[in-house]
Amino acid sequence: MAEAESGHRPVMLAEVLEALAIRPAGIYLDCTFGRGGHSRAILERLGAEGRLLAIDRDREAVAAAGASGLSGDARFAIEHGRFSDLVRFVGERGWAGRVDGILMDLGVSSPQLDEARRGFSFLREGPLDMRMDPSQKTGAADWLAEVPERELARVLREYGEERFAGRIARAVVEERRRRPIATTTDLVRLIEAAIPFADKFKHPATRTFQAIRIAVNDELSELERGLNEAVEVLAARGRLVVISFHSLEDRIVKRFMREEVRGREMSGGIFESRSTPRLIGLGKPLKADEDEIRVNPRARSAILRAAEKRAA
Repeated sequence: MAEAESGHRPVMLAEVLEALAIRPAGIYLDCTFGRGGHSRAILERLGAEGRLLAIDRDREAVAAAGASGLSGDARFAIEHGRFSDLVRFVGERGWAGRVDGILMDLGVSSPQLDEARRGFSFLREGPLDMRMDPSQKTGAADWLAEVPERELARVLREYGEERFAGRIARAVVEERRRRPIATTTDLVRLIEAAIPFADKFKHPATRTFQAIRIAVNDELSELERGLNEAVEVLAARGRLVVISFHSLEDRIVKRFMREEVRGREMSGGIFESRSTPRLIGLGKPLKADEDEIRVNPRARSAILRAAEKRAA
């Protein structure tokens, strides 16, 4: 998430800093730079020997780091990439097994939501894009033009928990035979016409937009790969801190941390066993308090989970 100065606030900043337990000479990763709110706060707590590597899939976020002056800080570097690039970026710097803390702030950043041309928001008319990395070949409009009806219904049901997934998928297929579904407004109107009634607490397009965005950006697979890579590169007693914004993400994070705290179940021959636990849980999941939600409504759905890598 982005920094407060530009109208974008880093979510659960105080909780993130406490969970990371930053050491002045430590090595840290911010795997979702956004507009640098969390990164700035981490740098403020690092000494001259400390290091921070930021990563973002969005080239505009990487460019923003340079424009903000952060790139002039010798302790800071930023890479354009995904969670699944984490081991490579760390290995190139000789930091494998030496990283003291990793932050993953999941979901869409405030600038992405606020800019209509990115196509993430159903509240703003723009091209139906939704690519977190604009250099990626396939955007949402391209994906919707080709996806089979059955697969679309599955995506809407599983990634969006959309009860009218079948109706919406049929409507998409029928509409694209007549003309392309090219803008966010095109899709919103189609959804509103396809469902028999709307949830009084949610915009009717909320779940569909979430599901398509997740599919286009392969978000859940990237998260699973990133969590595994994070534990690989952490130092003993290094911290992993993850903020999720919807139940699908949070279930993946919760299950991963639980399995790594207990040890993963392994079957071989007659007997079942568990792998050696790699993590220690750090208390219950945290949510943003009412004061933060009042000034930053997007924090309402945030859930923070943290764990520490076990010493060998």
